[in-house]
Amino acid sequence: MADITIMYEIDSLAAAAGIDLSLVDIQLPPGENFGIISDDEDVYQEEQLDFEAGFGNIIVVDNLPVVPREKFEKLEGVIRKIYGQIGVIKEDGLWMPVDPETQKTLGYCFIEYNTPQEAELAKEKTNGYKLDRSHIFAVNMFDDFEKFMKVPDEWAPPEIRPYAPGENLQHWLTDEKARDQFVIRAGSDTEVFWNDARQLKPDPVYKRAYWTESFVQWSPLGTYLATVHRQGAAVWGGASSFNRLMRYAHPQVKLIDFSPVEKYLVTYSSHEPSNPRDANRIVINIFDVRTGKAMRDFKGSADEFAIGGTGGVTGVSWPIFRWGGGKDDRYFAKMGKNMISIYETETFSLIDKKSLKVENVMDFSWSPTDPILALFVPELAGGNQPARVSLVQIPSKEELRQKNLFSVSDCKMYWQSNGDYLAVKVDRYTKSKRTTYTGFELFRIKERDIPIEVLELDNKNDKIIAFAWEPKGHRFAVIHGDSPRPDVSFYSMRTAQNTGRVSKLTTLKGKQANALFWSPVGHYLILAGLKGFNGQLEFYNVDELETMATTEHFMATDIEWDPTGRYVATSVTSVHHEMENGFNIWSFNGKLLYRILKDHFFQFLWRPRPPSFLTPEKEEEIANNLKKYSKKYEAEDQDVSLQLSEQDREKRRMLKDEWDKWVNEWKRLLEEEKLERQKLRDGEASDEEEEYEAKEIEVEELLDVSEEVLSFEYEQE
Repeated sequence: MADITIMYEIDSLAAAAGIDLSLVDIQLPPGENFGIISDDEDVYQEEQLDFEAGFGNIIVVDNLPVVPREKFEKLEGVIRKIYGQIGVIKEDGLWMPVDPETQKTLGYCFIEYNTPQEAELAKEKTNGYKLDRSHIFAVNMFDDFEKFMKVPDEWAPPEIRPYAPGENLQHWLTDEKARDQFVIRAGSDTEVFWNDARQLKPDPVYKRAYWTESFVQWSPLGTYLATVHRQGAAVWGGASSFNRLMRYAHPQVKLIDFSPVEKYLVTYSSHEPSNPRDANRIVINIFDVRTGKAMRDFKGSADEFAIGGTGGVTGVSWPIFRWGGGKDDRYFAKMGKNMISIYETETFSLIDKKSLKVENVMDFSWSPTDPILALFVPELAGGNQPARVSLVQIPSKEELRQKNLFSVSDCKMYWQSNGDYLAVKVDRYTKSKRTTYTGFELFRIKERDIPIEVLELDNKNDKIIAFAWEPKGHRFAVIHGDSPRPDVSFYSMRTAQNTGRVSKLTTLKGKQANALFWSPVGHYLILAGLKGFNGQLEFYNVDELETMATTEHFMATDIEWDPTGRYVATSVTSVHHEMENGFNIWSFNGKLLYRILKDHFFQFLWRPRPPSFLTPEKEEEIANNLKKYSKKYEAEDQDVSLQLSEQDREKRRMLKDEWDKWVNEWKRLLEEEKLERQKLRDGEASDEEEEYEAKEIEVEELLDVSEEVLSFEYEQE
């Protein structure tokens, strides 16, 4: 079988050579898959048949005027003018059938584009197009006619299949050891493990080669693991088997995103236009996760989707749509030019059938828990109209609060995880307009009239390197100052002395840190120096304001807490470094538990957990009675410790047995060679050197004998 070339090697070589792989069409030999088995082979074959038939790029336009031969050329010119604006029509790609008896057109035509994407766009743009009062176009894909022809003449009731209970997708949460799972990608393999921290090693759950063609992604509550393929996306679930639960057809999908409560899956693809001067064509589908039904699609040029988000591909930011509305996936929104389009998921249409008009809006973000939008609008009219941050209630679109801001250079918004607070980082110009300084506007969302506080650092000229709220808490941390040793300050929105004012708790001077990672349960924080800072790690207890451990994971690129806040994973991915690829697992207080090295390591993701069913009162009760509950687990920990000690003793016993076996073998060989050694010692029996008598013996040895004749001449006197 031919050697399988792994995709990451191709990517790295292409990047080094400056080649854009999206522009390269790689064709495998007919019938050859190079040993790569696809889970969607049946779908792929179905699509290949469609492609080979060549009908995916053909549309049928009906309700055209019926004209005689002399008007044929004029009608063709009108059709070409309309449809040539949408895409490139192939040579001889427009055909209007003619009635052989009347020599008139039949009122419809076939148009063949270069690509199926252009054909789909033409159908979307012109179906229902009104040429005149009597002729309204009805446009269909040519492939659809085959489906229409298969519709039976008589209706038959659908077959009712017997109910077959599926696997409990939350079963992994009932693990007796209360372990968490994580997934990794290295080379062509994707593996799922239990984090068995007590045994100081990962416990394998499931492994599969070529499970995905680019990346994997857990759903927000950990129910599903999503994979990405040429034909679309798929979701898998379970505790150990990971069966495929549903797939979502979307050719050439590049990015995916789940709604917060896992009801919907958003898929994204970008397609090259026939005309290189045109923008890429974007296709976005929103699927119902459980049924696989496409609920809504959005199509258009990249220019139409190029606003908003924090990171993406081909000039489009991702995620394009941002979800909001609390705990029911009720709303999603995207930003456009001078507007925010807000959709509700009951009908997947715009609220009030129109977008929210906001002139020059630059950014927006949803409250994590409530249907509230925070909007940022920069200064207008050369500074005569100030910048502003507004809070808008959805669906009423009522403005709850507004704050005007002056001399603004940039603005970023940070929501606290419970939606209690909103921090707005504002970079402002100095009077000279040559430099900027930074301050924070702090909104208390749940309090009456939403009061706002202004916070400036002790040195307001300090550069802000990182900001992070404590999850479910009232504190936040800021890295500020100049690299390589900035300061880290901690603040609280409420203290015993100032319940309604922000207060600084402490400042840590000169830390090698450029990133902040709070534990998901709060209380603890990692100050990290990633990438250029060579993986410096400081585990910090914010309750006690003290450092628990200082260590490093050399060249670390990523850090991720497990969902319970008990363990932390630090990793070095091959995307940034080619050496020391792999991950470390640490305890919350900075103790290294185990280390795994993996060549060509790409991805590490903890499996998320759904929110606890316990009420805050019950959680507080458990925390207050932790000693009572902890006795059971302390006993289990002791048993594990004894087991590990026994394992260590067994390992040492095995090593000693190996050593004894080796020594005995050499003793046996020594005994077998005893007579030969005695012979070499002229009959001396003992092997002990101290029993020997040293004697000095002189030996003369004739090395060589040579004879030479010398001639002498005598002089006579």
